[in-house]
Amino acid sequence: MSSIVVSELEYAPPGADQLFFDVSFGVAPGEHAALVGANGVGKSTILRILSGVIDADGGEFTVNGSMLTMTQDVGMSRPTDTLREMLIEVAPPQLRVAGRALVAAERALADGSDDGMGYATALSDWGDLGGYELETKWQAAAQRSVKSSIDDFSRRLVSELSGGERKRLVLDLLLTSGADVLLLDEPDNYLDIPTRGWLEEQIMASKSTILMVSHDRALLERVATKIVVIEGSGCWTHGGSYASFPEARSKRQELMGDELKRWNDEERRLFHHMKIMKQRAAQNFKNATKANAAETRWEKFVALGPPPPPVADQQIHVRLRGADAARRVVKMENLSVGSLFFPFSDEVYHGERVGLIGPNGTGKSHLLAVLNGAAPDEGTIAFGPRTSVGVFTQINDRPDFTGRQCIDIVRDRLIDDEKSMRALARYGLVNNARQEFQTLSGGQKARLEILCLELEGHNVLLLDEPTDNLDIESSEALERALDGFEGTVIAVSHDRTFLAKFDRFLMIGDDGDVYGLPDYEIAMKGLAEPSALAGLRLAKKLS
Repeated sequence: MSSIVVSELEYAPPGADQLFFDVSFGVAPGEHAALVGANGVGKSTILRILSGVIDADGGEFTVNGSMLTMTQDVGMSRPTDTLREMLIEVAPPQLRVAGRALVAAERALADGSDDGMGYATALSDWGDLGGYELETKWQAAAQRSVKSSIDDFSRRLVSELSGGERKRLVLDLLLTSGADVLLLDEPDNYLDIPTRGWLEEQIMASKSTILMVSHDRALLERVATKIVVIEGSGCWTHGGSYASFPEARSKRQELMGDELKRWNDEERRLFHHMKIMKQRAAQNFKNATKANAAETRWEKFVALGPPPPPVADQQIHVRLRGADAARRVVKMENLSVGSLFFPFSDEVYHGERVGLIGPNGTGKSHLLAVLNGAAPDEGTIAFGPRTSVGVFTQINDRPDFTGRQCIDIVRDRLIDDEKSMRALARYGLVNNARQEFQTLSGGQKARLEILCLELEGHNVLLLDEPTDNLDIESSEALERALDGFEGTVIAVSHDRTFLAKFDRFLMIGDDGDVYGLPDYEIAMKGLAEPSALAGLRLAKKLS
């Protein structure tokens, strides 16, 4: 039977404080459980321990049945790899070893360090273990997941596919693999909204036992049958969907507070009674036995210790103030980028929240880059007076931050050390002040980048997938900050909860058409049925 059992797991990164020390939970056969918690509490680390990548410092775990794993950065960390190398890494263990050996043997044959015997052996092992059958599955998954045809997985580079195509290809393989257990780390990242809908349907239909990390609130509400919460250096389990989780956590916090108060009240009562009996014993030795009994009762109660207090909520305070600007912030006229979309015209006004949506690969991030100063292939962009543009990058790719500590990055913008530490504390990064940017988790990098946008004081924000790596509390803090932001926001996002608060949308379709959509409901319908949006087309097709 496929299941996961974890008991008193503990782990501390090399040279760092303990990340967690009392993680115990179970995932029953066929359950689809989600690990949730703040950025940096160890959710991905737990998946890495369960998959055997790293060793725990203590505790035990059992994964029953065959297991396949998808890491958070699958297909992203090594863009010069071939698709075959990427897919080998999500193959069953024996095929993974044989696939790596085959790739190494091919390279040795090419550089002359192998006379062909090693390659012949590696090729034979690959075939004997089912490698050719696996390649057939790759081809079928690629036909479902990738827009362009793939003739040779050993030559096609990972970088030739969009991030969403890479992720969908891997997910398609895993979810149709028949594996007993699937460990999925942020499976929704880089997926467009239609593909997230596909992922939800696939997970709900899957008979595999699934443990996943995700920050997509809409996805969690639909697919998670159990929530495993990592907080307070341990964990607890909510045996229902994410839709009821916030209320369950609130009640749990309240109960923990009540239990601690009752314990404190009882401890004070027993202590006070002991003191009274001691005073009476001092006045009359006949009360000595009662006084000793009262003292023993108090000592035993204290020795058992109080119940755990409520876990302190993560306090993220984003203060995006912005500033006034001209009424028309930006005018786009007959704008196009390469062959990605047809020329279109639009104007964005001060205070608007405009979402850029559409399938992966249609040019949304390219449009954001043009708004940030890259040259368009056709048309013009004109920003109004008194505009200051700040940018959030999708993959937190900041060469100017690499090799620098968080405190130094923030000090550049605040000068003062004390103010810089207070700013980092507002974003839950004070403990990372002396940590270099490239060593932060994805969510911590995202929070630091948003903090820098705040401190720079822009009144136009160009945000490329700002919530992708943020934990749920940080996403909600960003949403609250944008509600009070005096400025304009243009954002590429596939986070439906985040997009629901935007004013209007520009949708780029697979066919290159650009549509102006007036609200969230029409936008979501347009993604599902683009053919119904003909009357809202902004793009002018070239003759």
